[in-house]
Amino acid sequence: MNAVFQAFVEDEGGAVTVDWVVLTAAIVGLAIFVIFLVRGGAGALATKISNTLANSITVGTTGG
Repeated sequence: MNAVFQAFVEDEGGAVTVDWVVLTAAIVGLAIFVIFLVRGGAGALATKISNTLANSITVGTTGG
């Protein structure tokens, strides 16, 4: 029984998996943070572009 427990304690196979899970969670968290950070500025820029295009471009009608 002691040998089985000792082998379990010395096995590092699961430690690599935990490292990858933590690293992946950190990357996903950072990506979500960046999306929320950029979202407001991108929305404001889209509104400015839309307003500029709506005010500066006129489409004429031809006959009818």
